[in-house]
Amino acid sequence: MLAKRKMQSKELAEILEITPANLSILKTGKAKGIRFESLEAICKALDCQPGDILEYREE
Repeated sequence: MLAKRKMQSKELAEILEITPANLSILKTGKAKGIRFESLEAICKALDCQPGDILEYREE
């Protein structure tokens, strides 16, 4: 979605007011969870739906 919106990770991190390192953890799937507030903010910034950025992977 970042590429579709022609946005860099650094710019999204600034919009979300989180560190680039924390955004990287979310992007790589290493996060153990995400708050609905954070998910909402990401979707708002990228003008997308949660299903556009989330993927279920069985461990």
